Amino acid sequence: MSELEQLKKKILQFRDERNWQQFHNPKDLALSLSLEASELLELFQWKSSEEAVEKNLDKMKDELADILIYSILFANELKFDLEEIIVDKLKKNNEKYPVELSKNNKQKYSELL
Repeated sequence: MSELEQLKKKILQFRDERNWQQFHNPKDLALSLSLEASELLELFQWKSSEEAVEKNLDKMKDELADILIYSILFANELKFDLEEIIVDKLKKNNEKYPVELSKNNKQKYSELL
């Protein structure tokens, strides 16, 4: 069993011990993902990136963990294979952002050509 599968198993066990799957439909998990991402973003409000990291590093870890947990739960509900969808997306991004056009360039793919 991969480390990712072991982690998923721990998350599902935590959820199941509390009987929370009944609340974990795709819509509510997507909402929760957005809310947790907003909580992470809020840690940067009115601060430079450096200041925010310096002052909120532990909080950032917690918010990122929440985002990742909800992401894994969302993928589980829709029967997504996390490794497969990530590899597929990396392939698509590789096509949209070829190294020769993208290296050291922050432009969106539609502006590269």
